[in-house]
Amino acid sequence: MKQMKSILKKVAALMLLGLMILGTSGCGSKQESAAKSEEKPVKVVFWYAVGGKVGEATKALVDDFNATHPDIKVEAVFQGDYDSAINKLKQSISSKSTPNVMQVYDIGTKFMVDSKAVVPVQKWIDQEKFDMSSYEPNILAYYTVDKKLYSMPFNTSTPILYYNKTMFKEAGLDPENPPKTFEEVSQAAKTLTVRDGSGQVTRPGMSMAIYGWFFEQLLAEQNALYANNGNGRDGVADKVAFNSPEGIKILDWWSSMVKDGSASNMGRKTADTMKAFVAGQTAMTMDSTGVLGDIMDGVGGKFEVGTAFMPHPADTPQNGIIIGGASLWMLSGHSDAEEKASWEFIKFMTAAKQQAYWHTKTGYFPVTKAAYDDADLKKYEEKYPQFKVAIDQLHNTPINRSTQGGFLGVFTQSRQEIESAIEQVLSGQSSAADALNKAADTVNGALERYNNQTK
Repeated sequence: MKQMKSILKKVAALMLLGLMILGTSGCGSKQESAAKSEEKPVKVVFWYAVGGKVGEATKALVDDFNATHPDIKVEAVFQGDYDSAINKLKQSISSKSTPNVMQVYDIGTKFMVDSKAVVPVQKWIDQEKFDMSSYEPNILAYYTVDKKLYSMPFNTSTPILYYNKTMFKEAGLDPENPPKTFEEVSQAAKTLTVRDGSGQVTRPGMSMAIYGWFFEQLLAEQNALYANNGNGRDGVADKVAFNSPEGIKILDWWSSMVKDGSASNMGRKTADTMKAFVAGQTAMTMDSTGVLGDIMDGVGGKFEVGTAFMPHPADTPQNGIIIGGASLWMLSGHSDAEEKASWEFIKFMTAAKQQAYWHTKTGYFPVTKAAYDDADLKKYEEKYPQFKVAIDQLHNTPINRSTQGGFLGVFTQSRQEIESAIEQVLSGQSSAADALNKAADTVNGALERYNNQTK
């Protein structure tokens, strides 16, 4: 009997030990599971520089990414306008506190490359053998330097000519045959200009904002360079080239319309010329494709809006335009995990589905042709058939040094100097040649200082 009790005690002890081992094992499994669930997602800090409805669309895409990528957490931080954002970036480079990804405007490309603080997206394209065949070649060309894609295009726009088809009909002009050359624009502007009994202009035919981007586009349309050494793409640009016969031709044409009253000078703000066009206070204007939706909504069916290619001089074959907007850059100095997560985020933001959404919400071009297959985008194009002109203009633009745009590190200052030159010419204070030569001297000095610093 004692022997039986002893055996039972041993069996009970063994069973208790087994249960303890199982409990410990289960507890360990739970602890491991809990530890895994507590692993923090890789954090990606994203600086963006667009506000309003464009900023809202940006945040919506970031939220969508975070919802579909639980292993990555993107923290989107608004940094003000493009100039403010790049100034903050310069400070963060000095303090080694850069974001992982940043939205930088087109004319900041040279500075970004020279900063040595970026990871070219070409690294990850090559590493993953990522298929770029659906991406717009004209857009990629702008951000390609020495055959290497440095940043991924994100929000892209081009300028187009907007015109009031209803006013064209009333003035006896063909609304389906918009002006194509400088001369045709001038003639149409005169025909469309309305004057009172004393000859005072009550409605000009044309209005263009004093914006350096427009000047750059009209140079490219003539296949003229903004800076030497192939616009700074065959070698470092050390002189600007905009004070050329082509540059003078632009300002002479522009100022002649202002002088005869067929075009109004409303200053530097494109918002002012856009409002004037929407209100029916001018028959033609130049503006970005990015505001097409705003213009259409503002007009609200009061008149029929037409769109056309940017004009070129009659004696010069049409060349094409330069893309504007911004791209997404990867900053260096971060962990491998963060860099990979940043690349996943950039791929997401520029993929077809996201670009289709982006286009319909902002009016910016999709950077990938695959986006045009999206059902929502097709509905948008049906609603705004005027955008097809912008797409055709982009696709008809050859890739050459003039349409790739200037590649210089003082572009922001250069654009401001051009705008000052335009102001002087339109106000009759200077000739086109003198104003552009003066601007060129100032920018060349700034270029020399910049190039010496970056050496």
